[in-house]
Amino acid sequence: MSLTPKQKQHLKALAHRLKPVILIGNNGLTEAVNKEIDRALSDHELIKIRIAGEDRDLRRAMYTEICAYHRAELIQSIGNIGVIYRKNKE
Repeated sequence: MSLTPKQKQHLKALAHRLKPVILIGNNGLTEAVNKEIDRALSDHELIKIRIAGEDRDLRRAMYTEICAYHRAELIQSIGNIGVIYRKNKE
C-alpha cells in the first residue's frame, strides 16, 4: 500500500485531534499489544501509538515492525508518538 503525499497530508490533518490509543511500555511489542493494535486498526483505520523510551532508533524499528506485521503504513512520527494507517477491507 502506497499513499500519495496529498493523501498523507490529509491523514496527518485527521490525526491531529486524535489521542494515542496504544501505549507501548518497556516490555515492547508483545502478543497482547499486537492484538490490540490489530483491533484498533480494524475499528479506526487511523491510530496514534505512543512508544516509551528515549532511543530514537529503537522507536523507528518498532514502527517498522508494527507496519510490516499489520500491513499498515507509518504516516508520521514525531518524538515518541507515531500515526499509523491501515485501510479497512470493507
